[in-house]
Parts: sequence; C-alpha cells; structure tokens
Amino acid sequence: MTTLGLGMLGALGGIGVLLVLAGVRGIDLLARRSAGDRSIGLTVDQLALRLVLAATGFLIVGWLSGWLVAGLVAALAAGSAPTAWRSRGRHQRDVELVEAIAAWVEQLRDTLSAASGLEQALVASARVAPGPIAPAVERLAVRLDFERPANALRRFADDLDHPLADFVVAALVVAVEHEAREVASLLGQLAETARDEVRLRQRVWVSRARTRTVVRVIGGVLVTIVGGLMVLDRDYLSPYDSAGGQLALGVIAVVFAASLLGMDRLGRIELPDRFVAAREVA
Repeated sequence: MTTLGLGMLGALGGIGVLLVLAGVRGIDLLARRSAGDRSIGLTVDQLALRLVLAATGFLIVGWLSGWLVAGLVAALAAGSAPTAWRSRGRHQRDVELVEAIAAWVEQLRDTLSAASGLEQALVASARVAPGPIAPAVERLAVRLDFERPANALRRFADDLDHPLADFVVAALVVAVEHEAREVASLLGQLAETARDEVRLRQRVWVSRARTRTVVRVIGGVLVTIVGGLMVLDRDYLSPYDSAGGQLALGVIAVVFAASLLGMDRLGRIELPDRFVAAREVA
C-alpha cells in the first residue's frame, strides 16, 4: 500500500477516535449555536474535527485525482463543512428569535394592565415567555430580586445579544428609571417593529432562493462532470497533470471560491451594532 493510502487510512482512523471520544464525553461536534449567539470562537474539539476532516479530504481527493490543487480545495471544503452545517438554520434561528422578542413584548404589554408595575409585569412574563428567549427572561426575573432593574435589564440584553433586544431594553430602562407613562403603547410599537423585521427577512430570503438554487446546481454539475471524466476519460484531463495545468486549475478554484463567498456575503442580513451593554448603575 502506498504512503498516501496509509495516510488516508490514518486520517479516517483519527476521525473514528475523535468521534468515539466526543461520544464518551457527551460533546456534539456539529451542534448549532443557540439563537442570539454570534460568537465565532472554536473549541479544541471543533478545531480538531476541522483538521481531521481537512486532512481526510486532502488525502482522498489527492489520491484519486493525483492533483495537489484538487486536494487543497477538498481540504478547504471539508474543513469548512461544520460551519456550513451549523449555518443551514441560521436564518430560521434569527427569525425565531425576533418573533420570540415580539411575542414577549406583546405579552409584557398585555400584562401591564393587570400588574401593579413594570417590574411585576417583567416577573410575571417569565411564566409565559416564548421558548427561544424563555431562559433569558427567567434569569431576568431572578435578577430583579437582588439587582437594580436597570442592571438586570442590561444583563438581559446581553443574554439575547440582538440589536432589537437593545431597543426593547433601552425603552424599558427609561420607563423604569423615569417612571414613564404610556409604556404599553411604546411596547406595542416595538412589537410591531419586530414583526416588520420578520416580514422583511422573509421577503429577502425568498427573493434570494433562486440564486441559492442556481449555485447548488452549478456546484453539483461541476463535481459530477469532473468526477465522470476522471472515471470514464482520464486522458481528457491530462493537461491538468502538468505544472501549468495545476496553476490554471488553482486560478479557476480561487475564482470559483471567491464567487461563492461573494454570493454568500450578499445573502446575509447585516445587523447593526449593539448599543446596550451590562454596566452597574450606582
């Protein structure tokens, strides 16, 4: 067996060991981030998984094709697979978070009419808060027992980590500190703003569905054609065996990857910077 084949078997064995250890430790290496979590850090286990996947992709594709560039492209694609997997539901998680905030604000508005004050309404809302934000609302209710309301609300905004939550928290902080009137009317307007954001996200997502489908079709056709030619007519691809052919293949791969990244960036909805952060109020 060649050295390349042995390396491929070693990489596959490494994946097996990593998955067994993750199962024993109860770690989900492909776990999706919770709504509102926009951190980009990687754990040691996730980094190890990426490295093993990248090495495996490089060895398998490099061995089958005999092309260094093809192996590098496969390594990059395999290493980024966990990110692509987690991002599949990013749009739906964002929509669910915004809808949950809107529903909670409406519940808070309705509870105000039966509660003796805003703090009591916040505590009461923890019992019926929508699922995506229920833990954060429960922590808010607990903090209100031993923290100043403004501090507890700012920590609540940090828990949700979303600009829309900052608008809601800013309004609630002003209402708590200055005993503002017509709080229910303000909450109703904030809830309507959240609903408008959900509708906007849905329209944008639907309008770009055709582009996403075209990208998938192009990628699938490209991989199918190249794979078929390698099996049925390897001589047709022989020009890529030379150094010049590898350079041309590298340029094609870079242009194709840049196009995919550009289309992915165009499909994102950029959120404004947050403006509410937890801080102690004397």
